[in-house]
Amino acid sequence: MNRSATPYLFLLPYLAIFALFWAWPILESLLLSFQNTRVSPPVWNLSINWGRILGDAAFWDALRNTVLILVIQVPLMLALATALAVALNSQLLRAKGFFRFAFFAPVVVGAVAYSAVFRLLFNQNGAVNAALGTQINWIFDPVGAMAVIIVTLTWRWTGYNAIIILAGLQSIPKDLYEAAEIDGASPWQQFWRITVPSLRPVLLFCLVLSIIGTLQLFTEPWLITNGGPGTATTTLGVYLYRQGFQNINFGYASTIAYAITLLALVFSIIQLRLFGRES
Repeated sequence: MNRSATPYLFLLPYLAIFALFWAWPILESLLLSFQNTRVSPPVWNLSINWGRILGDAAFWDALRNTVLILVIQVPLMLALATALAVALNSQLLRAKGFFRFAFFAPVVVGAVAYSAVFRLLFNQNGAVNAALGTQINWIFDPVGAMAVIIVTLTWRWTGYNAIIILAGLQSIPKDLYEAAEIDGASPWQQFWRITVPSLRPVLLFCLVLSIIGTLQLFTEPWLITNGGPGTATTTLGVYLYRQGFQNINFGYASTIAYAITLLALVFSIIQLRLFGRES
């Protein structure tokens, strides 16, 4: 046997699994987006789904909700994550291991569990209204429901991103801070002149991942508000699910999935162009 072929033989099991459970479903989904799946058997129609999506008010409403969550929640979360990472990196902080675990813990909590908790907290008779002295019906108010989704997402992913940013902070040479301190730079100046520029690749990584995750958002809106009230918290992920598994329109659901992919690609390229260039 040719020795140069040996590595490829070891890769064959992975390649077979990849082709069967990853590549083939992606290709099949792309083909479905060009078919009318509401008839049996499905028939090819290149414009029925892609033409519909351009004039589908429900799709654009879901896109608006998704973008609204993105522009509010992602910057808020990354700002909080950066602040937490700086605090965790401080020499003055004790029990760092405990706090790292505490901030990361929301990631390992089951989605059903924390969704139920947040639904109870923001119930009209829940702890949030009791603390604020109000009687807001958060879940059934369009603005309130959106606020609950944003708070839930921020709670879950802030610690996760803080740990990633903390790893970036620990890779910054201490010599830079010592030199800045000798030159008379304040801690605030050190943060903006040393920490933020040095964290630029890490922050960009977190930003791109967060944007992609938000465009695919499904779990929290579905479990907490069921996309409501009305369509106030219906995201692209929720709308895709309804088309595919409630309306049994897999062709249009595949089209929405590829629209989300294209949007994620566009947003990622814009972020890389704007923030990925060297200063």
